[in-house]
Amino acid sequence: MEQDLKQGYPVKQFGQSTKRYCQQLDLVEDAELIEQYKFWHAPANNWPEIAAGIRSVGILEMEIYLHKNHAFMIVEVPADFDWDSAFAKLATLDRQEEWETFVAKFQCSKPGATSDEKWQLMERIYALTECK
Repeated sequence: MEQDLKQGYPVKQFGQSTKRYCQQLDLVEDAELIEQYKFWHAPANNWPEIAAGIRSVGILEMEIYLHKNHAFMIVEVPADFDWDSAFAKLATLDRQEEWETFVAKFQCSKPGATSDEKWQLMERIYALTECK
């Protein structure tokens, strides 16, 4: 059953000052592989160690959106979050390297690349709240 994308997605409030990072990567242009990628990112199929590791480095929310073979990730973190140290730690956690190797077959990335090397941070060019 296809969801109605025009209904939007709820946004969690964390009761603290936060900041957001946005990243992108391209998946291999193969419909079957993209469906497998979606399968392994579904809550019921996700490796629990991966979500636990993400939370343990201070990430409050991580969402991945998909359009065709283009993946877009939003990472919500506390305002004092240090990107480099968190992702350096994450790369060493339980099953993280195994997960990156596993999902690499779906992604257009170099073999052996860490998550932080695969996903490209994006520049924000517009924010309505900053407009008059």
